[in-house]
Amino acid sequence: MAIIVTAVVVLSYPDAMLARVIVDFESELWIWDARKGDTWTFVSLPVAESDVIRDLTDGTRRGFGSVRVKVTVGTSHWQTSIFPGGGGGAYVLPIKRAVRLAQHLEPGDVATVSVEVLGL
Repeated sequence: MAIIVTAVVVLSYPDAMLARVIVDFESELWIWDARKGDTWTFVSLPVAESDVIRDLTDGTRRGFGSVRVKVTVGTSHWQTSIFPGGGGGAYVLPIKRAVRLAQHLEPGDVATVSVEVLGL
């Protein structure tokens, strides 16, 4: 699986922290099929950048440890959540069917993804 990170931006100020985190990367689409009859397609964010996101969102994460994000894959843009992967490593991003169809992506393909963390 190839993961290439091209940008992480964090801005700090003395009195407060104002952060904008955007992670651009390439990752292979993979299937999670833990439940019979259900299949979900994901990409994994880079581990180091997942650690930054985890640190910046400590105390503000939502259900299941999710974090709200704005995503771009090709010409598709949407808002969703990323979720902690098993073992405290990388966050995982679900890639919905409509996006996969629009961008001609299937499991095993490598997608170029941009994720911006919302609500910081």
